[in-house]
Amino acid sequence: MSSLQVQAPGLLTTVQDLGRQGFGPLGVSPSGAADPISLRLGNRLVANEEGAPGLEMMLLGGTFVFPEGAIVALMGSDFGATLEDVTLNVGTSVEVGPGQTVRLGPTSSGARCYLCVHGGISVRPFLGSASTHILSGLGGFEGRPLRKGDVVRMGSMTKLFRKRTIAPEVSEHLSGRKVLRVTAGPQADWFSESSVRSFYASTYRIGEQSNRMGLRIEGGPGLERGIEGAAVSHRGASQMITEGVSLGAIQVPTAGSPIILFVEQQTTGGYPKIANVISADLHHVGQLRPRDEIRFEQVTFGTARSLLMEQEKLLSSKELILE
Repeated sequence: MSSLQVQAPGLLTTVQDLGRQGFGPLGVSPSGAADPISLRLGNRLVANEEGAPGLEMMLLGGTFVFPEGAIVALMGSDFGATLEDVTLNVGTSVEVGPGQTVRLGPTSSGARCYLCVHGGISVRPFLGSASTHILSGLGGFEGRPLRKGDVVRMGSMTKLFRKRTIAPEVSEHLSGRKVLRVTAGPQADWFSESSVRSFYASTYRIGEQSNRMGLRIEGGPGLERGIEGAAVSHRGASQMITEGVSLGAIQVPTAGSPIILFVEQQTTGGYPKIANVISADLHHVGQLRPRDEIRFEQVTFGTARSLLMEQEKLLSSKELILE
């Protein structure tokens, strides 16, 4: 079995697949790739199943040596990658020779880049998934981000190298957006009309304390003020009972900035939720960096469903990959 050696780990490099679903009632959030679309496409470029484990890097990439060689592809944001000092393009598979080195630097666009290898990253599954759950220290490679000197096993190569590239029009369609589409949250009617108008009219900034649990958003004049006077249920209760929360929910503490719950979210919460990011835009959330500016646009549940179906149709298209 082949392997990769970590010369430099980058800022936060972890093993991720598409997450562990169905364990929310046990208090285990799904984890998985923050930008699952990029992971899926990267795996297709190297002839893996879409959900095969890869390496997720955030803001600053690592340096990796492949003693036995490999077939690799990068997807997501551009981290200025090179293969033996030759530029390695995002969205194209490449053959790495024995002993060669792939280096990635700081991002020049979004937040995360994915390194996919033919055969996938080989780690012991936890609850049916290879994903690293950083908060609990479970899954992935020893339950933690990679460190210098780690040797990570890869699955066996079963196919010969064929250069594959993501079609330009697909990359353009899936490129990052800063206007996130949302549906109304289950407690949307807890907020005053002026607070709701402010929420959708305002520009927000991603806070420095954002992570895989949640993204704190700052700004939105008058939002907190409106919530303080309106965070009351229609039944007259002064506080809401803790309930299950969904990926992408935007909850608003009584005093503080709204939070977009993300892949390592807590599975229950007691704060009202004004909106929820639609499934088709969750991968855009995974590419947001601290200080990025965003806005929100409300859509209907029917529109959210149509947008997801349109996205999945595009991802299943035969024209997606050029050979």
